[in-house]
Amino acid sequence: MTTWDERYRTGTYPRRPDPHPVLERYLPAVPTGRALDVATGTGRNALPVAAAGHRVDAVDQSREGLRIARENARAAGVEDSIEWLQADLDSFAFPAATYDLVTISFYRPVDRLPDIVESLADGGYLFVQHHLRTTDDVDGGPSGDRYRFASNELLRAGLGLTVLHYDERTATTDGTTAATAQLVARKSHGSSQSYPDIGE
Repeated sequence: MTTWDERYRTGTYPRRPDPHPVLERYLPAVPTGRALDVATGTGRNALPVAAAGHRVDAVDQSREGLRIARENARAAGVEDSIEWLQADLDSFAFPAATYDLVTISFYRPVDRLPDIVESLADGGYLFVQHHLRTTDDVDGGPSGDRYRFASNELLRAGLGLTVLHYDERTATTDGTTAATAQLVARKSHGSSQSYPDIGE
């Protein structure tokens, strides 16, 4: 099985992928503070989150991915705002009630999502994007369904939070077609709340 280190080393995974537009739209609404980027890879989310003024803990198992991410952070001038952590996410100790923002792109946390939600401070935001199981003809994402979300699975996982945005869609970017889900949710409670005006 090809390891993530090999994928990054051979260039089969983008060295500087762009953050999702949904994250970019919501980022100005997130109070500046501490952030966690889960499965950071080459820094897709860590870099723009740091550029927005957050102190970021960026965790990934791949040593090569983190090496590239450090280079990207240095080039972007945000290296002093990011702590790079090499760790196995299956056993990583997520600190409770710590982060104002947690981002996850293209990693299915399976049994760890409750721990990740617990790592949010009150009022903290969660952004998740990941591949979906689909009957559409796609060439992006895992080859099998095991590491993809089922329809509405991510939405149901976020229902203990205030869901601010959710969508499931198939789209083609740079010649690759993928079915993905995007979730933005906040750790807040009550039948009457305030909602960020993020425009469209």
